[in-house]
Amino acid sequence: MSSRDQFTSKIGFILAAAGSAIGLGAIWKFPYMAGTNGGSVFILLFILCTFFIGLPVLIAEFMIGRRGQKDAVTSFKEQAPGKPWYLIGWGGMLIAGLILSFYSVVGGWILSYLGRSLTFQLSSNDGNYADLFNNIISSPFEAILVQGLFLLLTIAIVSGGIKGGIEKASTWMMPLLFIFFIVLVIRSLTLDGAMQGVKFMFVPDWSYLNAETFLKALGQAFFSLSVGIAVMITYASYLPKTEKIGNSAINVASMNIIISLLAGLVIFPAVFALGYTPDQGPGLVFIILPAVFEQLPLGGLFLTIFFILLLFATVTSSISMLEIVVAIAIGDKPEKRKKIAWIGGIIIFGFGIPSALSFGILSDVQLLDRSIFDFVDFLTNSVGMPIGALLISIFAGYYYTKDISRKELASSSLMFNIWYLLIRYVSPIAIFLIFIQGILPLFK
Repeated sequence: MSSRDQFTSKIGFILAAAGSAIGLGAIWKFPYMAGTNGGSVFILLFILCTFFIGLPVLIAEFMIGRRGQKDAVTSFKEQAPGKPWYLIGWGGMLIAGLILSFYSVVGGWILSYLGRSLTFQLSSNDGNYADLFNNIISSPFEAILVQGLFLLLTIAIVSGGIKGGIEKASTWMMPLLFIFFIVLVIRSLTLDGAMQGVKFMFVPDWSYLNAETFLKALGQAFFSLSVGIAVMITYASYLPKTEKIGNSAINVASMNIIISLLAGLVIFPAVFALGYTPDQGPGLVFIILPAVFEQLPLGGLFLTIFFILLLFATVTSSISMLEIVVAIAIGDKPEKRKKIAWIGGIIIFGFGIPSALSFGILSDVQLLDRSIFDFVDFLTNSVGMPIGALLISIFAGYYYTKDISRKELASSSLMFNIWYLLIRYVSPIAIFLIFIQGILPLFK
């Protein structure tokens, strides 16, 4: 293996892969999905779906990447010569780029909030957080500026390579993420009335146990692991072949669940303690949470810490999405990394501008009755990712021989047999259900 970059340690790989998974899905989407779907039952189903449906696909991506030791396109070409499986790599690159184009818009919003928090402008807002949020997302200049700043940060890290950029950033951002969360959880749990939020999360209300809650929990579990766009194939390709992948995948899935639960333990006890309701939808983090922290002693400090860790989580995900684009574009010419990272980042920035403007001057532009931002979100999350994950599960479950899979997983017979059953039968059916649920609104 010539001069190809590699992770220097197993923990570096796990933290980078966990960072890819732990993004807005865990800290922004998980709390409002749990809040609007009954809390505890949704959380229980989310955990079960993560381990029995998302984890098998994550292991499959790790297997394909570690076995190929190349970018996603070349890995499929060399492992399935003469077959069209390599299109999964190209599709993953396209979907990852599109996701990053609107993901960077939300990353920009976080930068806006963090900047205002650091300069004490949030606390002087007189509590009009809904107006503040609307002003930020509808301002053409600010929306594009902060989107560009967020992408600059992403490009700078990816330009540094695997060891000097992605691994280094992940190995200090991820531990800080956990430390900051523990600080915020302790503060939230010490509020009067906080136990109502804890009960909401952990005492089941079985009236929410239905097919709709299951499908939403299934979708959250699946998307929160970053599977389906070959990002994890790309990361695993930087692993030495001697590294075992089963335990690494379990660690990544477990860390994703832990951060999601910590996010809930920060938000729900505080929301209940201060008289709000948890079913606030996507505005929970940007509108309700600042109002909650405003009422706490040292609330401005804790809100700043929250937006710092939200930025960390968003950046560790965004670098993985740019990395798949860079890895495929540079092939076996690592000296082109910086140039390609800048070119790719600038192109993605250009594609993201319509999404950044879709709450302001382009708000009247509708695609399939959606704003541009929501349309790109729908196209990637409801169409692209499920198709990619379904093809990956079929490739690992049916194209690989059982002997190849057993050798790559290198685990106990029990673990292998469970994974083999899940990847062949359970995950494909579940992913198909996610896909159908995602596109059903088109036919209403």
